[in-house]
Amino acid sequence: MTTLGGQILLPGPTGQAVIREGIVKIDGEQIISVDFEDVTCSVDLGCPNALISPGFIDTHLHLPQFDSIGAFGMPLMPWLNQVILPAEQRWNDHRFAAEMTDRVARQCLGVGTTGVCAYATTSYDATIQALKAFDAIGFRGVIGQAMMDRDTPPDLIRPTDQLVDEVNETLLKFPSSGRLAAAVTPRFALSCSDGLMMQAGKLAEAHQAIMQTHLAETEAECAEVRNRFGGKSYVDVYAGFGLLGPRSIFGHGIHLGPECQSKLARSGSLIAHCPTANSFLGSGTMNRASHLSAGVKITLGSDIGAGYERSMVRVGRAMIDAAMRIAGNALSSTDPRSSVPNAAEAWYQITTGNADALGWTDVGRIASGMSADLCVIEPDIPWRSAQDPLSALMFAWDDRWIRQTILRGQVQYQSTQSSSMNPVAATRSDGASRP
Repeated sequence: MTTLGGQILLPGPTGQAVIREGIVKIDGEQIISVDFEDVTCSVDLGCPNALISPGFIDTHLHLPQFDSIGAFGMPLMPWLNQVILPAEQRWNDHRFAAEMTDRVARQCLGVGTTGVCAYATTSYDATIQALKAFDAIGFRGVIGQAMMDRDTPPDLIRPTDQLVDEVNETLLKFPSSGRLAAAVTPRFALSCSDGLMMQAGKLAEAHQAIMQTHLAETEAECAEVRNRFGGKSYVDVYAGFGLLGPRSIFGHGIHLGPECQSKLARSGSLIAHCPTANSFLGSGTMNRASHLSAGVKITLGSDIGAGYERSMVRVGRAMIDAAMRIAGNALSSTDPRSSVPNAAEAWYQITTGNADALGWTDVGRIASGMSADLCVIEPDIPWRSAQDPLSALMFAWDDRWIRQTILRGQVQYQSTQSSSMNPVAATRSDGASRP
C-alpha cells in the first residue's frame, strides 16, 4: 500500500474544485480510501504543503505535432500544408513514429497528463504502435488513426476502403470498453470524401466509439465547407453523415451561430475548447459562455502543436484569459466577469469536468474505488496562505512543482528537481507552522 498526503483536490458541488487536507491510500491500481485529517511526515509521497490532484485530462492533442510547436505567423490552412502535414508524413517511418511516441508520452507525464484524446496519422502501423505504447504505460483515453482520402499530400492519402478496414481493425484491437481505446478520427470535412465520412459515422455507431474531428476553427475554413457542401453549415455537414452524438468531440467550435449551437446541444456533442491554439493561429476566440448557455458541453484541450502549452494547468489559465477577452468586448451593463471562469472552475475542468464529459467514470476525481491516476505537486510558494490558493497555484504555475505522476497506482514520472520547501515546517493555511 502507498500513502499520499497533502491538500487533496476535490470536485465541489457547483463545478468548482475545492481542497481538503488528507491522506490518500492506494493498493494496487486503485484508491482504497481518502481520509481527511492532518498530514504527518509518515506518508510515502507528499507533505502538508503538497497538492494531491487527479491526473490531468487533455481532450484534444496531436501526437505527431509535438515537434512542431512554435511555427508562428501562419493561419490555419498554410500552417497545415507547410508545417504539419510534412511533419505527419514522417510517421510513415515506423521507427521514427515509435521513438517520437515514447518522447511524447514522457512529456505528457512530466506535465501531469494521464488521460488523452489524441490523433495519430493516417498510418495504421504508427497508430497501433502509439496505442500499444500509451496502453503499456497506463494512460487513460483514446487514440485515433487520422482518416483522410482527399485534398492532402499523396503520402498521407489512403484509399477510402483501406482506411475503413484499418480503423475497424484498430477498434477491434482496442475496443471502446478498454481503458485505452481506438477512436474514429476523420481529420476534418475538407480532407474526407462524403463516403469516408459516412463510413466513419457507421464505424463509431457500430463500435460505440468516441468520434473526434475538427469544427469551425476559422472563418475561411467555414466558408470553404459551405462552398463544397452546397451552402450547408459545418454542423449540418457532420450531422448528415451521422457524426453528431454524445461520444463526438469537435475540436475548436469557434465560429458557430445559435442554430449550430442548438443542434450540438440537442445531440449531446462535445466541443473541445483549445484556447492556446486558437490564439496562436489567430483563428478567433471561442465564446465559452455562449456555448454553455446554449447547452453545449465543453471540454478543454491543448491542441498540440498549434497549441504551445503542453501543461493542462496552463491551458486552464488560457481558458480564463480567452473568456476575459470575450467579456471585455461584451456590451452589457452587468459585470462582464460574471461569464469568466475562475481558477477553481479551471482546475475542475482539467480533471473531473473533462472526465465526466467523456463518460470516464473511473478517473478525474480522488475517491475510493477510482483508478489511482494522480499527481503529487509541491509548490515552492506559500500558496496555502494566499487569498485564493487555487488561483495562486494556477497563475504562478511551474511544471517543476510536479514531483510524481502516478498511473494505475504506479509512479510513471519522478521529478529530478529537489524540493525547496521543508515539508515539516511548511506553512499551514491558517498561518500556523508545523512543529
